[in-house]
Amino acid sequence: MFDSLPGALALPFQPSFDDLSTPLYDVTFCVLDLETTGGSPKDCEITEIGAVKYRGGEKVGSFQTLVDPGAPIPPMITILTGITHAMMIDAPRIETALPSFLEFIGDSVVVGHNVRFDISFLDAAARRLGYAPVLNDRIDTAALARRLVRGEVRNLKLRSLAAYFRSPVTPNHRALEDAKATAHVLHGLLERVGNLGVTNLDDLLALPRASGSPHFGKMRLTESLPRSPGVYEFRDRHGTVIYVGKATNLRQRVRQYFYGDKRRTIGNMLRELHSIDHRPCATPLEAEVAELRLIHAHRPRYNRRSRPLKSSHYVRVTDDRFPRLSIVRTVKSSALAHIGPFRSRRAADLVMTAIWDAIPIRRCSHRPGSKAGPCAAAQLEVALCPCDGSLGESDYADVVSRLLRAIDSQPRLLLDPLVEKMDTHSNALRYEEAAWVRDRHDALARALTHRWRWQALQRAGTFEARNANGDHVLVDHGYLVSSWSETSNRPLRPARANEAPFEEVASSVLISDEANLIWKWIESGGVSLEESTGALAWPAAAVPLLTRGKR
Repeated sequence: MFDSLPGALALPFQPSFDDLSTPLYDVTFCVLDLETTGGSPKDCEITEIGAVKYRGGEKVGSFQTLVDPGAPIPPMITILTGITHAMMIDAPRIETALPSFLEFIGDSVVVGHNVRFDISFLDAAARRLGYAPVLNDRIDTAALARRLVRGEVRNLKLRSLAAYFRSPVTPNHRALEDAKATAHVLHGLLERVGNLGVTNLDDLLALPRASGSPHFGKMRLTESLPRSPGVYEFRDRHGTVIYVGKATNLRQRVRQYFYGDKRRTIGNMLRELHSIDHRPCATPLEAEVAELRLIHAHRPRYNRRSRPLKSSHYVRVTDDRFPRLSIVRTVKSSALAHIGPFRSRRAADLVMTAIWDAIPIRRCSHRPGSKAGPCAAAQLEVALCPCDGSLGESDYADVVSRLLRAIDSQPRLLLDPLVEKMDTHSNALRYEEAAWVRDRHDALARALTHRWRWQALQRAGTFEARNANGDHVLVDHGYLVSSWSETSNRPLRPARANEAPFEEVASSVLISDEANLIWKWIESGGVSLEESTGALAWPAAAVPLLTRGKR
């Protein structure tokens, strides 16, 4: 079903009954029709109730009664239905008929032609008599026919549809006969939806709301999708993966693409769609991680995150006599510190500029004592510089020490000066410059947060955790090894050959993104640590953000 991927999760999955929707052959449909004295339930009454029940295509019951409206029947209604006032002599009032009919409906799915009309009269009567409104799932054969056979029939009236589907009962504005004709139309429409892969109740309920996607017929490709967490792949006719997504309910999520999504990219994607692959996942976290890995492996052209990265970028604190900041693409073990990885050089440059704004770290790369005078940054008094040989190592060491303490455990040493600078710009009505400082502050805050998350997962080693929903995860030094729920089997724990060395920062953006997903799951609440080979800890001082954004 899926190509074999390096590091891909291969987990057993056993769906529970909660993952399943009711198959249509197990649904009890109550097809009803009402005759009334007029068109508004506010000032008109029910004169006749008719209904038939079907399950699996077999009739299991019927209900029919005239209802005394307690007032004269309008001549127009008598001409239309043939129901006269004389026929009401022995008919029960709605107070007697309604309880019996509500019991007949039970928990079945209510079906009608323009069913809102019938339900509105039932609800109005129920309110007057102190009963609860009819809250059953409902199917409108008029709306369903509009979705399926609109171009094949003259109009969507019950008589036209009954003739089209060759109903043995002709609608005649009497409740029971109209209900029987509607039931025959329903079964004709159910044959049509089966060709679209609609085999369960939730799909049938959603079908009339579809707004006319030209690729609606391809919805049959979703028939094998389960109602469980997982990832899905859209492939074109060449088998190339064009889109990867995740969902807590695979079948429901994928079918939403066919319900008239107006975005141009969705239409283009569905035009190319030829097949759908999927992988059930035991937990939503596993689905998120699997999606991330598949996007990285296939680079689907319709995923916004799939733009290939030439390499990751880092901000490095060099190991020179007078350390400085540098943007690099590799991690050097002898360097004093690294921040990253970043998806682009621009993102790394934003963080480096934030540090420059916060602390007078050296900005130039000239050899100490090689110039007759200080560099431009030193002349502007925004940085200390050894260019002219006047700066001593001991004087500069305090700046480097503050920087390393801020990176490792005291972020406010860097962030508070940025806040002060932003306030200064704001007080001087230099709002654009204040916004630039704010953006640099938040970029640095996020980078430090991601760095600390990664190191916390590294120090925790291999650990198993469980959340309040019963989802279990097994994490090994920041990598998701496996996950399982209370209803799925626990996979075997893979053996480790050697203990992994501590990594200061993640080796790629992909690995860093996966670690952030794991940490967000840990922070989601209700997570307990089952066992761990190390200490899973988080710094006491959280890294503040000035704007609401992703951490």
